[in-house]
Amino acid sequence: MKMCFVVYCDAADKFVIDAFKKAGIRQYTKLEEAHGEGTETVPKLGTHIWPGKNNVLMVALAKENVDRLRAVIGELKKEHPQAGVRGFIMPLEEGL
Repeated sequence: MKMCFVVYCDAADKFVIDAFKKAGIRQYTKLEEAHGEGTETVPKLGTHIWPGKNNVLMVALAKENVDRLRAVIGELKKEHPQAGVRGFIMPLEEGL
């Protein structure tokens, strides 16, 4: 199993969720109103100087489905470059 951690601008939420569902990825946990700074977009800190916020999706996937998620994220980056879509993959072990 792998844990995919996807961060993106909240304004792109509909595009991201729709792309995931179209690719058959329907299971996720969404964290809203995350703040932070990245390397590809302006900071989103929820302040007057740096307004904005991000959403985070955590997606647990079998190893064989990770490439499908990578393809979705790649397409989102091309189609919506200002959305700041970034994906990270980590090992996942179910503990309980």
